[in-house]
Amino acid sequence: MNAPILKVDQLTKTYDGGFTALDAVSLDIMEGEILALLGPNGAGKTTLISAICGIVQPTSGAVSVGGYDTQTAYREARKLIGLVPQEINLEPFEKVINTVRFSRGLFGKPPDEAKIEAILRDLSLWDKKDNAIRELSGGMKRRVLIAKALSHEPRVLFLDEPSAGVDVELRRDMWEVVRRLQESGVTIILTTHYIEEAEAMADRVGVINKGRILLVEEKGDLLARMGQKELRIDLAAPLSAIPATLADRDLLLCDGGTRLIYHYDTRAERTGIVRLLSALQEAGVQVADVETKQSSLEEIFVGLVQEGADQ
Repeated sequence: MNAPILKVDQLTKTYDGGFTALDAVSLDIMEGEILALLGPNGAGKTTLISAICGIVQPTSGAVSVGGYDTQTAYREARKLIGLVPQEINLEPFEKVINTVRFSRGLFGKPPDEAKIEAILRDLSLWDKKDNAIRELSGGMKRRVLIAKALSHEPRVLFLDEPSAGVDVELRRDMWEVVRRLQESGVTIILTTHYIEEAEAMADRVGVINKGRILLVEEKGDLLARMGQKELRIDLAAPLSAIPATLADRDLLLCDGGTRLIYHYDTRAERTGIVRLLSALQEAGVQVADVETKQSSLEEIFVGLVQEGADQ
């Protein structure tokens, strides 16, 4: 992993009414990575992005992008950032290509028709370049937002709920676009409600709730560290109750007595599965089938948010 391109240090945002939207958030984002920021509605995801991009003035704390402080060197820092907002805020009667050209000019970049064409082609928008925005589908408008954000060649791209309101097929197309952007060297911070999106795309996962970062961790490490595995034991004949000799095994009898569920920790030195199966045999319980199920990122996320809410 490369050095941090974006550093957030003790960033806090408290509104006049006393509501704290960001509570001393600290975060390092590495160059070239995809970070998925997960959190429920109102968790602070959009406020964090807005504070980094200069849309919201933080109460305290500091942010630097590519070594530029967003308060003391705002223009230099902002030139390195591309932002794709949740809302589709495009001029409906403007042509696609002019919309993207205008965004490039806003950041002081000289005209570059070859660059604009390359961006539009990469986003499958070239054949729509002369269409008015209002003639496009919702998914295509979302692509125009990405094209606008990329027009000034940023090194960091924020995607705030990029596939909200987009159907499954277009969502998967969007994932491919994001992967290509990463391959070209762009650092991507993605906020999403779709856990599968984070699981499919992210290098690291951050979880935010009530304005606080609960954790930031490599996706694979998070799944391994916090992932519980579940052993599902299908029985040849249903049981009316768990045998007394197995009462201390932390088993759950379900599906009309035809299945036993056993949870175990992947980090434990011994899982207890072999002893459990032997105990079942000794108790005269006949096993028809056995399968394991790994906790998903969604289950881990829900658990973390509930845990944070209880603190």
